[in-house]
Amino acid sequence: MGLLANKVALVTGGSRGIGAAIARMLAANGADVAITYSASPDKAEAVAREIRTMGRRALTIAADANDAAQVIAAVDEAAATLGGLDILVNNAGNFLTGTIDTLSLEDYDRTMSVNFRAVFAATMQASKHLRDGGRIVSIGSCLAPRTGRSGLGLYAASKSALVGLTKGIAWDLGARGITANVVHPGPTDTDMNPASSERAAAMVEKLPIGHYGKPEDIAATVLHLVGEGGRYITGAAFDVDGGFNA
Repeated sequence: MGLLANKVALVTGGSRGIGAAIARMLAANGADVAITYSASPDKAEAVAREIRTMGRRALTIAADANDAAQVIAAVDEAAATLGGLDILVNNAGNFLTGTIDTLSLEDYDRTMSVNFRAVFAATMQASKHLRDGGRIVSIGSCLAPRTGRSGLGLYAASKSALVGLTKGIAWDLGARGITANVVHPGPTDTDMNPASSERAAAMVEKLPIGHYGKPEDIAATVLHLVGEGGRYITGAAFDVDGGFNA
């Protein structure tokens, strides 16, 4: 039946890239999966079709991570349609750059709304549906511990905030056997950050492992954390970054 047989998962931002890889991997290991998307219904439905070919249930939900009410509604819909919730993966995010002298308060509001407030809202609501022994994983960034160059401070702050929130959640929900962790991806080959781009070569030079990661590399760590092997891991942050922060 699979590692995650009879489990229900929600992956925000699951229509492409890392989110889609996580959704597929959870389904391949037995979970029924709901994914949210904001602007790509065709891509979301394509992921859902793949999940259904694995014999699992799939649900796509339109939800803009910039709107906390939509995020909360998506959690409720996933739980109601699929019959509860066992796994929440907070993956949706944005990447806005700029130096402190060029950024605006609107930039701050947008970044923190999508990268932090949405995670808070989804986790707050999911806590009402998660069965005992549930799992929460939030996708951070290798830039949270160390930006490495200018223009990344706001983004890094939004991802760093996830670590503090997650440590608190670990305490808040630990008595129910629910774990909460953060995964910090490094340079990963996606549509937004392709390994074939001009800037990729310079980035690879900073990686001890010598190449970009694949979305499946991030998904594999998430799978471990949400499976039985992750039952004693909580309040932790994991770098899956090819040694970017080594």
